[in-house]
Order: sequence, then structure tokens, then C-alpha cells
Amino acid sequence: MKVTVMGSGYVGLVTAACLAQVGHQVQCFDVDEARIARLRRGEVPLFEPGLDAVIAGATAAGLLTFGADPALAIRHGQLIFIAVGTPSRDGDGHADLSYVYAAAAEIGH
Repeated sequence: MKVTVMGSGYVGLVTAACLAQVGHQVQCFDVDEARIARLRRGEVPLFEPGLDAVIAGATAAGLLTFGADPALAIRHGQLIFIAVGTPSRDGDGHADLSYVYAAAAEIGH
């Protein structure tokens, strides 16, 4: 299946790598172009034991790609996971869902 994962933080990147490892064609999208450039060079920007090997294997097999163009990422996915940041809101500590809403609006557009 063609899967898009919106967000390449801990949740998004690990999800994308694991889905690719089991054979899905995964496009991992992020608005942070510097992060995408690092991932394309094979640099994993977070520590998760064994993740670098899973990413290297999946990218070498052509099952995991990284991009910063939302339109391409959305067109790629038959299934789209939203795994963007949900930082705590100032004042009340509740999750700030504005990034989730923005991703959903982009997908819906």
C-alpha cells in the first residue's frame, strides 16, 4: 500500500520506517526542509535503537522516501497518517492541535 506520514518526529519517523520495513511504499513528509535534507542523506535526527538501520534498509529498497512538498506527499498516499507536533498550549497545558488541523486542512484541500 502507498502510505504518507505527515511529520518526521519521533512518532512519524518511526511509524514511516516500520511501515516501510514490512513492505509498504512510504513517503515521509515534513515542513522542515532541513530535516528532510538530513534524512535524505541518511542522517537520523533522533535516537531510537536500531532505527538508523531500518531507515537505511527501507530507503535502499526504495520503500521509504522523504519529501517537503505537501501536494506530492498527499497524492502519494492511499492512507495518510498525521503525526505532527502537539506541543502544550501556553497557559493551560492542553495539547495545541493547530498543526493537526493545518495538516488535515491541507489534505482536505
